[in-house]
Amino acid sequence: SLTVSSTKLIECSTNSFSPESVRLVDGAGLCSGRVEVKSNQSWASVCEADFDRQDAEVVCRDVGCGAPAALQGGLYGEGEGQTWDKEFQCKGNESLLLDCDTSDRENNTCLPGNAVGLTCSEPDDVRLVGGGSRCAGGVEWYHQGEWRTVGAEDRDQRDVAAVVCRQLGCGSNVSELPGNTTRGIRVYCPESESSLRECRRMYGLRPGLTVICSDLLVQPDIFLTDSMGGVSRGHQGPEMFRGYNFTITCSTQPQYPGGSFLLTFTGSNRTQTQPAVNHSAAFLFPAADDSHQGNYSCVYDNYVFSHNFSSESELLSLTITGN
Repeated sequence: SLTVSSTKLIECSTNSFSPESVRLVDGAGLCSGRVEVKSNQSWASVCEADFDRQDAEVVCRDVGCGAPAALQGGLYGEGEGQTWDKEFQCKGNESLLLDCDTSDRENNTCLPGNAVGLTCSEPDDVRLVGGGSRCAGGVEWYHQGEWRTVGAEDRDQRDVAAVVCRQLGCGSNVSELPGNTTRGIRVYCPESESSLRECRRMYGLRPGLTVICSDLLVQPDIFLTDSMGGVSRGHQGPEMFRGYNFTITCSTQPQYPGGSFLLTFTGSNRTQTQPAVNHSAAFLFPAADDSHQGNYSCVYDNYVFSHNFSSESELLSLTITGN
C-alpha cells in the first residue's frame, strides 16, 4: 500500500496593530505635518483624541526633530487614507513610536478635522555621547555639517554644562569635567542662555567637556500582576479581589548596573526596598485587603558617576473590590 502524507504550510506575520514607522506629512518640512503611521504597508492618520503630549515627544524624537511645539487636530489637513484604529500609550521617554504600548480606542469614529497635526522644534544641535544616557557624556555640537567636540576653560565649564543640560531638557548640571581624549571647540556662555548656539565661540581648542545632568535616569515602569485571576481593569486602574495575592513589579531600562527600587504607598509611611536584579524588582502581597487600596509608585535609585540619582514612576492606582 502507498501512504501519502500531507504537509501544511503555515505563514506567520507580524502583529497588524503594531506601527512600523511614523512620518509627518503636508507640513513645512521634516519637523511638521500630519502624523501618519505605517502598518501592513499602508499609511494611516491618527485621531487627535488618541494622541497626547507624551506621544508627541516620542514622534518628534523618532523623526529626528526637537521637542514638540504645537499639537492640534486638523492643523495639516485630513489625508486621504484610513485612520489608525489604536490609541498610543507612550510614556514620553521611548526612542521610537514602535516602542510604545497601544490599546483599543474607546471611540471607533474620528470626526472630520481631528487628524492630529504636530509641529516639532528644529533638531537639537547638541548631544551627550558615551555616558549611557542622553543626559550624560561628552558634549558634541553639530556645526558645519558634522558633530564636533566641545571644550571650555576651567572657569567656564559649569556655565557651559548648565546650558547643555537646559537645552536637552535634562534638568540641571550635577558635575562637569574635562574629557580625556579629543580637544574641541572652545565655547563661552556668559549668561543664562537657553541653547549652546546662543553662546560664544572662542579662538583656540580646549579638552573636550563631559557633562552629567540631574535627569540622568529614565522613568521606571510599574505594573501589577497576579497568578490567581483576581485582577481586572477598572476605569481608574487595576482592581483586585480581596483575599487574592498580587505582585507589583518595578523595572527600568538597562542603563547602568545595580541600583535599588523603593516601592511607596501614597498616604502611608509604608515602604519596601529591594535591590534591582536584571533591572527590576518584584514586591509580593500575599492577600489583598482594604489596607492595600491606594496609589503606588516605584522610585529607582542608583549611584553612578560618584553621585546618587533617582527617578520615580507614574502612579499606579489600585482598587480593592468584593470577594
